[in-house]
Amino acid sequence: MTELEIHIKEYLDYLEIEKNRSRKTRENYERYLKEFVARTKLMSAKAITEEKVREFRLVLARTDLKKITQSYYVIALRNFLKYLGKRKIPSLSPETIELPKIARRDIEVLDYKELERILKAPEGNDLRALRDRAILETLFSTGLRLAEICALPRSLDYTRGEISVRGKGEKVRVVFFSESTKKAIKEYLDKRGDVEQMLFVSMNKQGKVVGKITPRAVERLVERAARKAGIMKKIHPHQFRHSFATDLLVNGADLRSVQALLGHANVSTTQIYTHLTNKELKDIHRAFHGKRRE
Repeated sequence: MTELEIHIKEYLDYLEIEKNRSRKTRENYERYLKEFVARTKLMSAKAITEEKVREFRLVLARTDLKKITQSYYVIALRNFLKYLGKRKIPSLSPETIELPKIARRDIEVLDYKELERILKAPEGNDLRALRDRAILETLFSTGLRLAEICALPRSLDYTRGEISVRGKGEKVRVVFFSESTKKAIKEYLDKRGDVEQMLFVSMNKQGKVVGKITPRAVERLVERAARKAGIMKKIHPHQFRHSFATDLLVNGADLRSVQALLGHANVSTTQIYTHLTNKELKDIHRAFHGKRRE
């Protein structure tokens, strides 16, 4: 193991132990930094130069990686250099690395009528239909991320209408369930006869429970419900989270409250929804625009 690889391992341990970052964050940072080492062939922290970083960024730019994904590599490298500086290990100053400017991402929000059709798509009272209906209702009612909904334990009292979840960055927040969601979860759990500890489970073709549900299985059931609802465009579970946020803002919720419900670390992340929901500006436009036209 080279000197640089030792420093990277120490940095990853620091992230997990002292910064209390999740295992997933550690895995991502490890992948980004290992790619940097593999591409540059550097063996020491002192060998990291502006030129080497620029060469690495050029390699990234010529791949099929999205701009936002490329930025993750640069952010990981910059944070690693900050760690080296904190440890007084000679290397490139992190301030010399300018983070890429990323255009504001477009948010795909489900039309409300489309959303209603998708929620009603699973029909029947067999376990699979009840599970699918409960998952779809939970996605919209809570705004949970895909990984969060797959990690929900069965043991919680969902009839209370609120639970605490540990989300991104190991942050704990409270999420709430609508009456229709509580009803859907109860009907689904009443049908369960297995001992699986997770709330949502995967099933084989015969309808037998075979373990906890996977993110890919949730994606497939959302796609299946969308097709059944007559929606041909690709629908992803994360669009329910977008719809959850915009629905709250359209109906008058303040930005800080929506930030807390979504589990965003910074309110700037939540602000991406405001351009879709600024009802006040819409009312002003309707009231004052074009009054002099005949």
